[in-house]
Amino acid sequence: MSLALTGGAARPTILVVEDEAPLLTLMRYNLEKQGFTVEEATDGQEALLRVAEAKPDLVLLDWMLPAMSGLEVCRQLRRRPTTRDLPIIMVTARTEDQDTVRALDTGADDYIAKPFAMEALLARIRALLRRSGAVPEKGTLRYQDLAMDQDAHRVTRAGRPLHLGPTEYRLLEFFLLHPGRVFTREQVLDAVWGRDIHVEPRTVDVHIRRLRKAINAPGEADLIRTVRAAGYALDAEEG
Repeated sequence: MSLALTGGAARPTILVVEDEAPLLTLMRYNLEKQGFTVEEATDGQEALLRVAEAKPDLVLLDWMLPAMSGLEVCRQLRRRPTTRDLPIIMVTARTEDQDTVRALDTGADDYIAKPFAMEALLARIRALLRRSGAVPEKGTLRYQDLAMDQDAHRVTRAGRPLHLGPTEYRLLEFFLLHPGRVFTREQVLDAVWGRDIHVEPRTVDVHIRRLRKAINAPGEADLIRTVRAAGYALDAEEG
């Protein structure tokens, strides 16, 4: 289940400490796609400096780093009062049980072995952020007869199950968090796709059409209002 972070709340910041450039790029792309703000460090000293400059909400920490190991970085973070409770997930190619025990004993909150499925990593991140309070528990969003169960990742209208693609789901979730408010295409792009992803504004129109088709059955009111020269809103009123 993939749940992107949307809405007006500040996006959680994740510091990715990884010296393998391709993996760092992959993790950044997937995390930003899910709505996280991503900072990077490629060695232990840089990681400690970045945390000191601006404390992130969570650290993804590679074990095998140049000069200073991830274990030592974790150890130093745990010694500091300001980062004693900072959520840390250790990421490593070491897969022995004793390695897991060492990482957890050093202070890591979780441990994931390479290679890993990105969905598995994202699920661990979300769970740890919820426990730390950085991401609130999901609930049910409603507008008229439309309901979205964010925990179960299900959407219904008048009790009828709706089948949405991943982008349409994130788009509807964004509108449900701000019912009645008009958003420009650019605002929708920033919120749903992310600021660093290049997507043509007209792409929003395509996904709005798909969303309308998915949520509006024949004879039902169109819940997506088009505001000429302005944008879109979740609003059944004529505009």
